[in-house]
Amino acid sequence: MRETILVTGGAGYIGSHTTLVLMLAGYEVVVLDSLCNSSAESLHRIATLCGRTPIFVHGDIRNAALLDSLFACYPITAVLHFAGLKAVGESVRKPLEYYATNVGGSGELYQAMARAGVYRLVFSSSATVYGDASQMPLRETTPTNWPTNPYGRSKLIVEEMLRDLAACDPRWSIALLRYFNPIGAHESGLIGDDPNGVPSNLLPYLSQVAVGRLAELSVFGDNYPTRDGTGVRDYIHVMDLAEGHVKTLDALRDRRGVSVWNLGTGVGQSVLEVIAAFERASQRAIPYRVVARRPGDVAECWADPSLSALELGWKAKRGLDQMMRDAWRWQSANPNGYACSVEAAVAVEAG
Repeated sequence: MRETILVTGGAGYIGSHTTLVLMLAGYEVVVLDSLCNSSAESLHRIATLCGRTPIFVHGDIRNAALLDSLFACYPITAVLHFAGLKAVGESVRKPLEYYATNVGGSGELYQAMARAGVYRLVFSSSATVYGDASQMPLRETTPTNWPTNPYGRSKLIVEEMLRDLAACDPRWSIALLRYFNPIGAHESGLIGDDPNGVPSNLLPYLSQVAVGRLAELSVFGDNYPTRDGTGVRDYIHVMDLAEGHVKTLDALRDRRGVSVWNLGTGVGQSVLEVIAAFERASQRAIPYRVVARRPGDVAECWADPSLSALELGWKAKRGLDQMMRDAWRWQSANPNGYACSVEAAVAVEAG
């Protein structure tokens, strides 16, 4: 009998790739997603790739009654929690929305898990919890500073919530996965990153410029204290990231309390280096212009992933050039993304 996992936000970018990897590993998956920044079409594509369709429930993690009904209807044994708002710049403009969804929604989810007797959880955290750290690379032992933006602060607050929860109830097995900058797409080109509206992250914006959906790329600042003046980040292939979540889920079987792991490559790449790599992959010139820095951005950020290699047996395998090739394959095959209407998404749910 297959184990059943609840994946919140499972129709989104990282969630859909992780759902695929879970199903290929033999799990049953229940996806809960509000579709506020995702498409149910991704679940059709997953079925094409693995021959099985995840169970889809259209709803919000802040709906306590819906959560209780999910745990009552399905034999869920663990939860991978991706659902939440994720744009740094937007969080600066809309902090209350980020706290209500990311913090409030997480609290509702954990209460529902406790009521159902489900205590194994993988939480999608972020390297932003380290704040503007003075030394690189970032290790799990690096102190968490007060992050520079509400998005990061919401992630840190949830981490602290989970530490308090595990301290008062020893039945919990919790992983805090602090991952870095996911990019790329499944090698088939069937699923990938398809944000609603104008993208806030580098790669989807860059790839939409390449297919003509956007006129040019904005590079936010070229006067950082980095090798070429642009921000440096640890970019990780989304499939490596998805595989890391499945490894983590397995590791929690033999652990109690809170465990923390970085999921990154250990290599920092500048914005200009990423643009050059994408131009090589796509054989297209990417027009860009330098604009002012964004509030909340840090100069550089990359991981020390050695603890994940030691304790999870996980290591990122795909390099920057493959990330760019896979991102371009997805975007060139799907120039308008999933292009899935609200009506079609509801039809998927009903079916």
